[in-house]
Amino acid sequence: MPYHRAIVGAPHLQLGFRHLPLAAQVNFLFHDLLSRRLGETCLRGYHNSRRRWRSGRRLLGGGAEPKGGSPVSKQYDVVVIGGGPGGYVAAIRATQLGKRAAVVERDALGGVCLNWGCIPSKALLKSAEVYSLFRRSSEFGLSTQGLAFDFPAIIRRSRNVASRLNKGVEYLMKKNRIDVVQGTGRLNGRTVQVVDAEGKAADELLASDVILATGARPRSLPGLTIDRQRLMTSYEALALDTPPGSLIIMGGGPIGVEFAYFYSSFGTQVTVVEMLDYLLPQSDVEVAVVLEKSLARAGVTILTSTRVESAQASSSGVEVQLSTPGGPQTLQAELALVAVGVMPNVENLGLAEAGVRLDAKGFIATDEHCRTSVPHIYAIGDVSGPPLLAHAASAEGMAVAEVIAGQDSRVNYDTIASCAYCQPQVASIGLTERQAREQGHEVKVGRFPLRASGKALASGDSEGLVKIVADAKYGEILGAHIVGPDATELIAELGLAMTNELAVPDLARTVHSHPTLAEAIKEAAEDALGRAIHI
Repeated sequence: MPYHRAIVGAPHLQLGFRHLPLAAQVNFLFHDLLSRRLGETCLRGYHNSRRRWRSGRRLLGGGAEPKGGSPVSKQYDVVVIGGGPGGYVAAIRATQLGKRAAVVERDALGGVCLNWGCIPSKALLKSAEVYSLFRRSSEFGLSTQGLAFDFPAIIRRSRNVASRLNKGVEYLMKKNRIDVVQGTGRLNGRTVQVVDAEGKAADELLASDVILATGARPRSLPGLTIDRQRLMTSYEALALDTPPGSLIIMGGGPIGVEFAYFYSSFGTQVTVVEMLDYLLPQSDVEVAVVLEKSLARAGVTILTSTRVESAQASSSGVEVQLSTPGGPQTLQAELALVAVGVMPNVENLGLAEAGVRLDAKGFIATDEHCRTSVPHIYAIGDVSGPPLLAHAASAEGMAVAEVIAGQDSRVNYDTIASCAYCQPQVASIGLTERQAREQGHEVKVGRFPLRASGKALASGDSEGLVKIVADAKYGEILGAHIVGPDATELIAELGLAMTNELAVPDLARTVHSHPTLAEAIKEAAEDALGRAIHI
């Protein structure tokens, strides 16, 4: 049959024909080009248009799959399972390097960090900071009357901030022409099978390389049942209708201390229970002590070296049994927050069938390039274990995309800072003083208290210090620790210095603007060199 008649009788060829350039259509119709090559060109036009339509439907959330359609394999260079801060960054970097990428996400782009973690919690903490500052208005020569807070409005603002940024990530996917497939991804050889919320097969994606970025979720303690009403996780703590009268927080890490600051700012009687010797046990003990004293002055009860043995929820509240250095103790509160770490999302990924190994703690085992035991499968972010930080996941996503593109990229975990955004803020990078000494370094420490900072005093926020841990012989910066206002911003200068192997004298020689909080870094460096000026 002549091809022009075949086109008339074949809807899929008609669609392909319409997507040919006008000149090609004219050439076809008026010169009787009946070659198989042009017919195949029309067919390719059809498949290309269908692929664009399907991609647009997923990205824009509109339209429906043609009736009778079944999942059709689509070819990608990189398929990322998980659209959090590691996953979506990996996909964008891969497209920048010329790769065709897709992201499979079962919930909302941005992951826990953007939607139920880092971002909404920081919005809540800002409300607490502003409210606390207004309560101190007399210190600044101001008076306020009828000061009050609207807690539902505080929560709404937090959710709105997260929603806005989620839409921003959606835009980035469109801008970079990354297909976003809604559903749960599962490994199956060289393909990723996608299942929708109802458990039905939705898509099948052929992938040259796969990046697992499925994140983690809050874990509980042995014997504790989290009912998400009386015994809750950080997810529920982000969206309560009203501040509870009393709250027990199990865990004194960043999540625990941030919620302690937030709820105590709005009148909740908060008790923090930490199993180790001090809050933020991965930070330097000096900065932890400053934080503990500050929270205690704000009315927070802190129980360190204390273990949670059990907890029972009832209609009236929560009862928690503890083992303390002084013996057994029982606490009662309206609510309890379990913030004792996370467990990786490794279920239903087909890892065992694919040959992907886990480590002793259940995280996906990876090498220095984030490659798993299967050469074409990578794992980044919380699903592959510590440091369990969003910015570390993003760094890993960038590195893995570059490895897939043939580059020798890897992440330097020694220069990744960890932060707590309570007041005062805490930020740490590198080794603590104790760790440096335990590793055999001859240590020199430089300190600068913020009470000697002109900018801190003028701002009415002079609690805290900058501490630099250095090698005594070579001046190498081994670690840095800051507690005080804007600590989470100031730590970046130390990260830059350590990444580029600058030494303490380089910090001391750098002229800092005056008056600034950043001057405290220069002053601490001067102190480490034995030539402090302002202390």
